[in-house]
Amino acid sequence: MPPRSDPPHPLPRTHDGAGQRVSALLAAAPRHLRVASAADSGAAVTRSHLGDGRCVGWYAPPVPGWRVAIDAERAAAAPPPALARRFGSTDFWGRWTRVECLAKLADVPVATWWHRHGLEVPPGTVWLWRTLPLADLVVSVAFTPTPHTAPTPRTARVGRDPRTFPDVAVSGAG
Repeated sequence: MPPRSDPPHPLPRTHDGAGQRVSALLAAAPRHLRVASAADSGAAVTRSHLGDGRCVGWYAPPVPGWRVAIDAERAAAAPPPALARRFGSTDFWGRWTRVECLAKLADVPVATWWHRHGLEVPPGTVWLWRTLPLADLVVSVAFTPTPHTAPTPRTARVGRDPRTFPDVAVSGAG
């Protein structure tokens, strides 16, 4: 059985309203996701390829200052036994797809992510996501501010640069 949809995780205040646009896109995620063949999903902003040859594509307009990633897995598939032993099988595909998105957004191989964090989202990770069922799939869509809009340790210590992203929400685990 696929997991129930996570609500989008909103930011309280954002630079130029971009975080609200991202939150709105996540709230409407089912309208922006399509399952098709790889050949038929070339117009997607980003895609996730499934083992059976299908692709899930994200077809929402880009949000300036934000990067997006998606990942999809078959909901009825059993988790690989070695990974289920290591990370547990409860909500495995929901956690897996979220971590795959975060690894993509962080430009880190997912195997490196597992070794560092398991299938958890480390505290202080700045991103917005939604995990939802789509047909026979579990899909996560995630956004993060691009590096030039994200707060840096220096701006956090000495005060915020007005051109950076103020008051970002940080995720908890999962």
